[in-house]
Amino acid sequence: MESLNNRAIRVCNITKSFGPVVANKDVCLDVCRGEILALLGENGSGKTTLMNMLAGIYFPDSGEIFINGREAVIRSPRDSFSLGIGMIHQHFKLVDVLTAAENIVLGLRGSVDRAEISKNILEISGRYGFSIDPGKKIYNMSVSEKQTVEIIKVLYRGADFLILDEPTAVLTPQETEKLFAILRRMKADGKAIIIITHKLGEVLAISDRVSILRKGECVGTVNTAEATAQSLTEAMVGRAVSLAIKREAPREEKDRLVVSGLTCLDPEGRKSLDNISFSLRAGEILGVAGIAGSGQKELCEALTGLRAVHSGSIAYIGEDEEKQELAGLMPAQVAAKGIKIAFVPEDRLGMGLVGNLDMVDNMMLKSYRNTKGFFVDRKSPAALAEKLIERLKIVTPGVCVPVRRLSGGNVQKVLLGREIESGPSVLVVAYPVRGLDIGSSYTIYDLLSEQKKKGVAVLFVGEDLDVLLELCDRILVLCGGRVSGVADARTVTREKTGLMMTSVSREEGSA
Repeated sequence: MESLNNRAIRVCNITKSFGPVVANKDVCLDVCRGEILALLGENGSGKTTLMNMLAGIYFPDSGEIFINGREAVIRSPRDSFSLGIGMIHQHFKLVDVLTAAENIVLGLRGSVDRAEISKNILEISGRYGFSIDPGKKIYNMSVSEKQTVEIIKVLYRGADFLILDEPTAVLTPQETEKLFAILRRMKADGKAIIIITHKLGEVLAISDRVSILRKGECVGTVNTAEATAQSLTEAMVGRAVSLAIKREAPREEKDRLVVSGLTCLDPEGRKSLDNISFSLRAGEILGVAGIAGSGQKELCEALTGLRAVHSGSIAYIGEDEEKQELAGLMPAQVAAKGIKIAFVPEDRLGMGLVGNLDMVDNMMLKSYRNTKGFFVDRKSPAALAEKLIERLKIVTPGVCVPVRRLSGGNVQKVLLGREIESGPSVLVVAYPVRGLDIGSSYTIYDLLSEQKKKGVAVLFVGEDLDVLLELCDRILVLCGGRVSGVADARTVTREKTGLMMTSVSREEGSA
């Protein structure tokens, strides 16, 4: 790491407000060439807003920005690019119908020599260890491939300073390690890198220093070698925090959903779920573990009526022991039977909420069908929105602000709060804390535990194996669309669960 006397980027006393909400207040931080700086803070602490000012998306109300020791005025993304700054956003900004190469050069002036473009892209790839097909269409790419295109896009434009916003939020552990290896090569090449992340283990693994924001203010910068997960957490929230999850034993052993031989097909006719069988009990949290793409998404959508079932049974067992078949029913048909199944999907602003609508309208998405007469009821959804803001401490200028303008943690609180308030008997949640900070994550865990106490059957799809083992009562392990085992989360080891995630047992476990 270079001396701080040779700063690549320095921001001094930056302040930015959005109406009554102060996103950043007198923030100062710096990053050197050949260094990776982690930017840490709770959701809504101003991390992304601060970086968006370096990227030219926002303009500061006051303060100064220095690039290579010279004061810079950044009024647009073009200004930012001209200074060598490239930002890779959490939500990719790519055109799906274009190829990787076309996206990389999109917006650049000059003649288009496809052979020369591909040559330059492959040269960058070889230099840092990327794997990319310049002619591949974006819609055919995995999440990690799309991220590679975004990174190469800014490098192609000559970026020396890279900002990555939640780069590992949707990556598998293997993809994360590959990305970190690339970042280390960039660091060795003299790039200045800022990484925004909530994952403390990754902060400790990849960064040289950590700057911590709390409620829009920078509360300190520490050398990573001198920090621990506990010290960073306490600096973020401003108080002592327990990193333990409290789990109580289930009060009931009554099956709520019984899934037998469930099979689903993908658009090509291949089995995305293959003969899945398990039970989900009232008053328990059943965790679902598996390597990405093992059938988690398909399972959630099949259980909630959003995916066609090729064969098999999904039986709902009510309080009166009456059994009702749900396989093949649409969500509205399930609701018409008086069965309340709530779903918090992985894609918060794609499937869960409408980003351009405010909180009130998003509440109405669950209630508008109940309206009698010509006019929809807005008072009840507005009251619910206000209730959620107070109960879940949602940070927002008001209920009439589009939810896309909220931080990721606040968006998730809106979505989960809405689903819980519908009074479900079954709650299906997919990666509910992905991309969230420690404080928001533990709020979500507490909400799920509350539902468990109320007798709700909770299906929790997660990616952090340690959390699954701490929070859940049982673990359903998927591998390649099949059940590899069902284990008691209190007794199974992390190692055994990891082995089940990579191979289907001949004798599937049960608990």
